[in-house]
This record gives sequence, structure tokens and C-alpha cells, in this order.
Amino acid sequence: MTAAATKIPALPALLDQDLSFIQGQLRSELTELAGRRILITGGAGFLGYYLVQALDHWNRSAPSADRIAITVFDNLKRGEPRWLTDLAAGKRLTLARHDMREPLPADMAAFEYIIHAAGIASPTFYRRFPIETMDANINGLRALLEYARARQESADPVRGFLFFSSSEIYGDPPAEWIPTPEHYRGNVSCTGPRACYDESKRYGETLCVEFARVYGLPITAARPFNNFGPGLKISDRRVIPDFAADILAGRDIVLLSDGKPSRTFCYVADAVAGYHKVLVRGRPGEAYNIGIETPEITMAELAARMVEIGRELVGYSGKVVLGASAEAAYLEDNPARRCPSIQKAREHIGYAPAITLDEGLRRSFAWYTHHRQGSDA
Repeated sequence: MTAAATKIPALPALLDQDLSFIQGQLRSELTELAGRRILITGGAGFLGYYLVQALDHWNRSAPSADRIAITVFDNLKRGEPRWLTDLAAGKRLTLARHDMREPLPADMAAFEYIIHAAGIASPTFYRRFPIETMDANINGLRALLEYARARQESADPVRGFLFFSSSEIYGDPPAEWIPTPEHYRGNVSCTGPRACYDESKRYGETLCVEFARVYGLPITAARPFNNFGPGLKISDRRVIPDFAADILAGRDIVLLSDGKPSRTFCYVADAVAGYHKVLVRGRPGEAYNIGIETPEITMAELAARMVEIGRELVGYSGKVVLGASAEAAYLEDNPARRCPSIQKAREHIGYAPAITLDEGLRRSFAWYTHHRQGSDA
């Protein structure tokens, strides 16, 4: 176990590798953001982990006039991550405890770019808190859109606005719509256990489209496809952190399905580069799939790969077993397949994911060895 564990990189090296990669993917976009003020809601969450730190990474080497002024809104209900509070304590960003279900602060600064990433994305947790999920996705979004509208005639209007939608808006596409392009209209239940998330994201996109069309605002949406990697807490109850938790505890990996559902998985460094590209380069009123097209693998195949990585990195000796979730609705409306077409993002914004699944899984597992108690410091 000890000999295998020596293959795990130190945390600073792992993070710097990813952040340097993101900066390399965003040279022109970061130049456009230079000297601007950006608000990221939900910045303490999974995607916020690299959305925020990628900008701070740029600031570390940028001249003072080109540094991006970063503000994070988060209700911090799942804790105050040390990485974020350290950045705030060092005055490298402004952190405000704010719940996006509530009215915006009366003293809102003049933000030129906005990323609305606040909300609950884990199926386990949004099924537990459906009303809160809808409020953040709809009421919080509407408040930010009205803010952008109010600033439209000012000397420094909002130049870019990104709403985090979801690949879940597609529901369960038939085989002829896999890979799934943005113009597929979806096969979604409006009353099932996932509807609070799926339908609020769909309505959120409609709000974005109409505010862009009616008021001429630079609003875009991103549809994440199964992003994973550093920042996704081991306690999040999604498949990769669940498998990692089993491995690190020395337990057998438990599959909570028959293992046949398939997905593509996009490493977070690739995804975050894509989101910043949508913010800066995306066409107003448009939505973009952000994910990766290959490989599409089953949950059983993913579990087998995680077993191999666990053996390589920590000497894992367990196996994969079939189990059942304690949640009665765990598999209800669960899509059989999820695989994006990213042709539109390639053509419009130059999105080009480059990190392989196996490499992303190794980096993720290495990160979990440093955060096996659920911390994301």
C-alpha cells in the first residue's frame, strides 16, 4: 500500500498542472477579462473550485492593471472551503455569504461579467431539496438578469453572462439523438423525481433566451455533461466520488444499478476552460454542450477502470459488486445514455477538450487521497 501510494502527486503540483492547462486554453479569453470585474455565484461549489482558481492563477502573474476582480457569492451551507477563505483572507477575491434564493444585496457592485453557477446539482441532494433547487435556478437567475438589464445603459454594462444549465434538460434521448446536439428538444418528465432540476434548468434557459432577444443582453448558457475531478466532494453522492470513497475505505465498489447505463465523462479542467470560453465567446441567446464525445462507457466499465486505478495508486484489493440504493427514486427517470455532440462549441468558441478519461480519473483519485474526509481545502 505504501509503495503504491508514492505514485500520488503532491496536491500543489496537481492543482498547478490543471490551472496552467486551463490558462493555456484561455489565452485570448483571459486577455479580454483582464482588468474586469466578475461575479461567480456558487463559487464555493464543485465547478467554482476551478472557475475561481483559474482566474486567480492568471492574476498571480498579471500586471496589477490586468488583474481580474473576482467576487464570489455563496450561501456556504455545505461549509466554508479553506481554499476559498484563504483567497479571501489574502484579498485575492471578495467573498460574500449570499443565498441566491434571496433578493440581491442592495450594494451590488458594477460587475461586467457574471457566471450563475449557484444551485444543487447532485441528484441525491436536489431530490431532497426540490424547492430550494428550483428557487436558485429560477428566482436567483431572474434577479441577476434584471440586474444586467438595469446596467444596460450604464458606462460599464454587463459584457458577458453565463447561466449554468445542464445536460439533464435532454432527459432520456433515443438512440438516434446520441451524440446529442443542442437542437434536440428533449424527452423530459415534468413531474418525476428529477423534474425540480431538469425543468428549472429548461425554464432558466428560456429566461436567458428571451432576455437576450428582447433586451439585447449578452447572455449564454452552458450544458455540462458529467464533469468530474478536483472540487467534486467525496461526499457528493455522484458515481466517481462514490467509487473513490469505496476504494479509499478498502471496501468493494458497489454499483447501484445493473451497470448498463452509459455516459461520457469530461475532466473538470477541460470543462472549466469551456465555460470561460462560453462566457467570453458564446453567441447571445445560445446554449452550448460542454463535455466530451468519447469514450462513452457503461457504469460497469467505469467501475472496472476505477478498480485498476485504485490498484495502481493505493494497492486496492477490492472488487465490484451489485447493490441497491436506499432511495426509492434513485433510478427513476435515470437516462440510459448521456453523450454530447460538441461540434457547435468547437465551431463557435474554439472548445477543444484534451484530457483523456484515464488521465482525468488518475488526477481525480489523487485529489481524493488528499481529501478523503470530504474537505476541499
